Amino acid sequence: MVDRTLRAPAWLEELVRTGRPPVPWRDVVRFALSLAGPLALVGLLGRLDDPAALGAGVFGTTGALAVTLAPQGGPLRTGARRMVAAGGLGTVGLLAGQAATGAGWRPVLVVALVSAAAALMSSVDSALSLGALQLLIYTSLSSGLQTTLSLPTEIGFFVAGGLWAAALVLVQARTEHADPDRGAVAAALDAVADLLTAAGTPRADDARRALTGALNTGYDRVIHSRSTSSGRSRELAELAGLLNAAAPLVEAAVATARTGVAADPVDVAAVRALGTAVTARRPLEDPRPPALEDGPPTRRAVRHAVRLVWDVVGDPEERASAAVVRAPLPWRLRLRDLLDRTTGNADSRAFVVRLTLCMVAAELARQQLPIERPYWVLLTVAVVLKPDFGSVFTRAVQRGAGTLLGVLLGSALLTVLPRGGWVVVALALVAAALPWARNANFGLFSVFQTPLVIMLLDLAAPSPSELVGPRLVDTLIGCVIVLVLGYLLWPGTWRAPLDDALRGTAVALDRFVDAAFTGTAEEARRARRMTFRALTELQTQLQRRLAEPPPISTRAAAWYPVIIQLERTADTVTGAVVAMRAGEAAPPPGQVHVVRRAIRELGDDLRLHRFPDDTEIHAEGVLAPVAREVDAARRLVRAQAPGKH
Repeated sequence: MVDRTLRAPAWLEELVRTGRPPVPWRDVVRFALSLAGPLALVGLLGRLDDPAALGAGVFGTTGALAVTLAPQGGPLRTGARRMVAAGGLGTVGLLAGQAATGAGWRPVLVVALVSAAAALMSSVDSALSLGALQLLIYTSLSSGLQTTLSLPTEIGFFVAGGLWAAALVLVQARTEHADPDRGAVAAALDAVADLLTAAGTPRADDARRALTGALNTGYDRVIHSRSTSSGRSRELAELAGLLNAAAPLVEAAVATARTGVAADPVDVAAVRALGTAVTARRPLEDPRPPALEDGPPTRRAVRHAVRLVWDVVGDPEERASAAVVRAPLPWRLRLRDLLDRTTGNADSRAFVVRLTLCMVAAELARQQLPIERPYWVLLTVAVVLKPDFGSVFTRAVQRGAGTLLGVLLGSALLTVLPRGGWVVVALALVAAALPWARNANFGLFSVFQTPLVIMLLDLAAPSPSELVGPRLVDTLIGCVIVLVLGYLLWPGTWRAPLDDALRGTAVALDRFVDAAFTGTAEEARRARRMTFRALTELQTQLQRRLAEPPPISTRAAAWYPVIIQLERTADTVTGAVVAMRAGEAAPPPGQVHVVRRAIRELGDDLRLHRFPDDTEIHAEGVLAPVAREVDAARRLVRAQAPGKH
């Protein structure tokens, strides 16, 4: 028997957790060709002994690296935006880095301005967030990397390498037959079928969360693609309409899982057929399932919703008409929205200060400490502290450990292999592992990324004996700067975790209850989507906090029962909506007001760190189960409140 007392702490297990994603073979081939291609061309020309030719190949590979990492699935339009942002802002970084060389206050000021701009851009969208990272990375490299090439030549080969990588992305996209937009919609339908299959089993909760994630992805992908596309708006409108038409099916499936009633196998097979038809762009071969006149209400609701979606999938005009048409916003509103997300957002402003402070500290360390490769300190701070990538603590530790292993691997390769063609071969093999490692774990990604960069720098400025120890020291200095100035000294690090996400979920749940019992069907569906998005964000924040050291991980884990109870409450509201649609009477407005007031008070309790009162909520009819779940949530918050002080 295994002694459980010997197990590592939960936060440490979460820190080293590594996924086992499938090998993305197309990406493997593309990465190897993209990153090794420029240097392989230099080798084919017989110029590997020429420092200038090697420098050109290195900068070509550097540009290819920025663009190669940009696409991460999704429509080609989205990938193209990410590639343009990564390559364009990477080029700007090469220019800015030239102004950050040497000593004195000018490099400090340049680094501070670039860091502040990158932090603000990261709040706009995912493409600019990636571009901001490349801006920081190439500013850091350009500030300290010395080559025999002129700046215009470096930029020219950097751009050429980026174009080479972009061409390979286009080739891969043209040879893949799957449409990511259709795949996202079909995945949502498959997740509905999985939830129907799991109804009445212990897998139901996980299946419902998977459905929420699939729906979020589907809506985000299709609506974003539609807003940025003019050539395929008709098809995207049909897909958006299909997602809207599937809303009653989603609600019925959630209600089925909530009640534990086993789904009809005919409905499960029909939903699978719908997903296949959407993916393959082919008509439905089987007849529409017949209507149900008797049986449990949830089963009748599922059959009715399946028949609705069946009609929509078979009729493109119906799909297009079901789509939500959104007129473009005036430029004043778009500007106001941009300001709200950047300078008008407290979290964004705080990140500007945090990133700028850490990057300036790294620049001062570059100037004051006797380190041989100082730009790596700046680069480490930029990569570790970038936002929207999870826990800062986790990334700092994983980056440090991954770089340690990567330095050992890179130094071993440089020691064993003769400099020249074999290094290019090794670089191609390491590059081929990057897409798989990126999907598995950030630390594992660093294990393979580090030797690739080390080999590039060894070719650009040959000094292999000086690249091993200094690289590790520089990385540790950068990680220490982030952990101290970007993590430990911030009051928010030690605040009670999950507060904002919990309050946001309570607000969304209140709006869901209001729309479900007093609003239109479309308002209820929109509110349900927002509630489950809030729950998804809450689960994400929980997973990030669990990877932090105690007491943060311990206090976060204590909130897990509350999160589960909020999910149960949202599911119960969905079940009430389905019941009312099946003929149950709507509750009196006064009772709805009482339940909503209790939910709002729950949000206030979370905000003010106080005990909820122990008054029970009384409701009748379809609202009674909702009231019981809200009471249960309040009891759990009362149980956790002392731990927040």
